[in-house]
Amino acid sequence: MSRRAERRLTGAVTSSQARGRRIARLGRLAWLALVVTLSTGCGFHLRGSVEVPAEYNPIFLQSSRDSLLRPAFKDLLVGSKVRLTESTADAKLRLRILSELRSSRVAAVDANGKTLAYELHYVVRFDAVGADGQQRVPPLTLDLMRNFDNPDVEVLGKQLEQEMIYEDFATDVADRILMRLRAVLG
Repeated sequence: MSRRAERRLTGAVTSSQARGRRIARLGRLAWLALVVTLSTGCGFHLRGSVEVPAEYNPIFLQSSRDSLLRPAFKDLLVGSKVRLTESTADAKLRLRILSELRSSRVAAVDANGKTLAYELHYVVRFDAVGADGQQRVPPLTLDLMRNFDNPDVEVLGKQLEQEMIYEDFATDVADRILMRLRAVLG
């Protein structure tokens, strides 16, 4: 085979490979555009994309000092336009945590009466009051529950796991409260 024929043959393979790469790249871009469009249309938002009307920003969070909700709110609001303020005078909305209760009860026992599982509860009651003193969100209660296994081993690890579950509860409650604020105030 002559060099000229080899070049043509090699050029055809290279050209077809390049065409295949362009088609694959366009397919990936189309797939990415489809995923972004669908995720935007379903209401998905990245953390930090909290939407509360500007007239209610900044928010004062009124809760006890040892509340799990305060750090959960701060984490959820990172990167958003919603700010928490430490002064009631600056606040345009006061989010009041009226009560926060953690409790557990026995969910399962074995034949000897040893506890096998607990049911953990996290109950939060809250409301929201505007700067003018009018109630914007009526008192609402959120009650989250989860079963928690209790084997004999790793007692210290189980205590840590239980605390982590309550922290997850606090994050979930903070997110639900923000969703409620968006629904009522938006």
